Amino acid sequence: MKPVEQDIGTPVSVKIRERIQAARKRFHANDNIAEFIQPGELDALLDEVESKMKGVLSSLVIDTAHDHNTDDTARRVAKMYVKEVFAGRYVKAPAMTEFPNAEHLNELMIVGPITVRSACSHHFCPIMGKIWIGVLPNEHTNVIGLSKYARLAEWVMGRPQIQEEAVVQLADLIQQKTRPDGLAIVMEASHFCMSWRGVKDVDSKMINSVMRGSFLKDANLRREFLSLIPQKG
Repeated sequence: MKPVEQDIGTPVSVKIRERIQAARKRFHANDNIAEFIQPGELDALLDEVESKMKGVLSSLVIDTAHDHNTDDTARRVAKMYVKEVFAGRYVKAPAMTEFPNAEHLNELMIVGPITVRSACSHHFCPIMGKIWIGVLPNEHTNVIGLSKYARLAEWVMGRPQIQEEAVVQLADLIQQKTRPDGLAIVMEASHFCMSWRGVKDVDSKMINSVMRGSFLKDANLRREFLSLIPQKG
């Protein structure tokens, strides 16, 4: 990718947005836009978000010039969004080695619970939960290491999400990379947009699932997978 363009004065977010629009691609909150970011631009984007965040704090009537607790909050929040909790938007998918299914494995495999952290795209409040992944391989399935499932989940969840869409995105990604006969994902999560604000219900959780291939067609396989998941809640 080319180095950062030197047209000082144009915000880096505008440059990135123009490239995405020229390619006729989406840039929703839960989309990855790494291919449109040039070397060095992520740090420039962090600086831009910090500047905008200072404006937010000012509009909240917080005296950051004299309050030692918030004098560097804008920078910390910008770093948190760009480099940490929303990093799944700005970095490419984690590299992973895929191996052929040399032993023709065809038995149910379950990975989990994988702890995941995301943020609600409605309020940017945390989503904290666990994911279980069931895979029914075939002789043509690509085999990936167990830790890679966790890395893929972290990459997908590291964006503003709603849980229903996040699970589908993860299923699509795993399906594409491994090509199994069947794929099942169950996610259980607490949503701080319900416990921290709104109705302030601290106990409720959301559970949803995606079933593909054999898991969708074979009720016995689906029951086996669900029975092997530890009791949730």
